[in-house]
Amino acid sequence: MKSSDIRTVTNLADAMAQDEDLSGERNEELEDCVHRMITLLGEDPTREGLARTPLRVAKAMQTLTSGYSMSIDQIVNNAIFTEKYDEIVSIKNIHFFSLCEHHMLPFFGIANIGYIPDGKVIGLSKIPRVVDMFAKRLQVQERLTSEIAYCLNDILQPRGVAVVMEAYHLCMMMRGVEKQDCLTVTSCMLGDFRSSVQTRNEFLHLCGGHSLKS
Repeated sequence: MKSSDIRTVTNLADAMAQDEDLSGERNEELEDCVHRMITLLGEDPTREGLARTPLRVAKAMQTLTSGYSMSIDQIVNNAIFTEKYDEIVSIKNIHFFSLCEHHMLPFFGIANIGYIPDGKVIGLSKIPRVVDMFAKRLQVQERLTSEIAYCLNDILQPRGVAVVMEAYHLCMMMRGVEKQDCLTVTSCMLGDFRSSVQTRNEFLHLCGGHSLKS
């Protein structure tokens, strides 16, 4: 192994150790916050059923918001390939979970995504990973939909990108209006999908039959 390679590995190990230290500090602070919240709710955070709850919640929140530490370069990992295919590529029924930024309650559903290549295609598994990167943050569904669409548009420079998302929001189901059957649908159409009704309708037809309601 070259000395430059050794330095690279050492620097990477140091960076990972630093990230772990920061993660540990964040976990401890999150645990303290949850411990305080349990107390303010009138419960005893030391009783058996709750003694490890602050730790569990801290770890869960780190996982549910792990999208902040992801980068598109890491996700794509050079999996973009030259290809002459010029019809719609569609991936349907991508399940996702996210947290509403207003109440920090979950919303969950499916994403249907399509794009029309302009000389480049992306590895199919990368598209659900892009969805997860943006979903694992504090979000609103409208922004989540557009962030996914514009991200794919930036990295692929295709003729068009289409994203349709359907989700149930627990902030509407468990509190507030308390409507359990409301389904929120959002879309973002770019390029040919926005300018051509025929192209947009073709994509929507391809998405048919994969609704959360079906």
